[in-house]
Amino acid sequence: MNTPAPTSPLPLRAALLMAASACLFGLMAVSIRYASAQLHPFEIAFFRCLFGALFALPLLRVHGIGILRTDKLGFYVARCLIGMLSMLAGFWAMVHLPLAQAIALSYSTPLFVTIGAVLFLGEVVRLRRWSAVVAGFVGVLVIMRPNGESFAVDSLVAILAAAMSGMVTISIKFLSRSEPPDRIVLLTTMLWVPLSLGPALTVWQWPQAGIWPWLVAAGALGTGGHYCWTRALKLADASLLAPLSYLQLLVVAVLAWALFGEQVDRYTALGAAIIIGASLYIARREASLARQRREEPVVVRSEPQA
Repeated sequence: MNTPAPTSPLPLRAALLMAASACLFGLMAVSIRYASAQLHPFEIAFFRCLFGALFALPLLRVHGIGILRTDKLGFYVARCLIGMLSMLAGFWAMVHLPLAQAIALSYSTPLFVTIGAVLFLGEVVRLRRWSAVVAGFVGVLVIMRPNGESFAVDSLVAILAAAMSGMVTISIKFLSRSEPPDRIVLLTTMLWVPLSLGPALTVWQWPQAGIWPWLVAAGALGTGGHYCWTRALKLADASLLAPLSYLQLLVVAVLAWALFGEQVDRYTALGAAIIIGASLYIARREASLARQRREEPVVVRSEPQA
């Protein structure tokens, strides 16, 4: 018997898993910054994928080799190619921008998901959600300041990463209809390894001894973050968990200040607040519409006959 998706209240275990996911992704960003003292972002991405895949292997022991069997391998490859582009761009942004700014711009992903849902899934988006999308992009412009002296071209790379991440989210909506979460995690992490090797070889240099712990940590933290994230989404609605996912920005901002002396300027803070507010509205609105669609047949059946 299928258990209906929980709507409220937010289960404690789901909340703790999402908070853990946000913290792990925040720590991964710090590991990437430390590794960038010697290595190019493309090479860091390869080692993150390599060690991430190794840390995902215990899932094979749990499920057996059969978990890898799928009739959607071509779709996985396409999804991973887009995801790899997102990762390379995202790592580039985390290395070349202040960490808090890079993470804040990554929160524009739900805006691109909304646009992609219209273009590729045929979803109908009405005025209120379009208004939230426009407001979110205003927040992006506040952070980027395209006409200001501090404008960095690298911020455009961060937006590219967010746009590609939005496409990945759309692809996961397709896969999750028939594919179990652990298969998605395993196949994705395994396919990322060869896909990330090519870009890494173009800038390859052998890591120094002091860099290896940060590379291993990036892989472990990334896989751990994805594991907690997928488990949290099985226990509660994404709209309920969304506020906790933004804990990552707080973790990154505090650690970037403490470890690298980076300050969060007022433009990044204001823009992040606008983006997060718009994204939360979109998440809550989508959840509300989904509940209405689930309840609609019940309402029709309960109507009195004329």
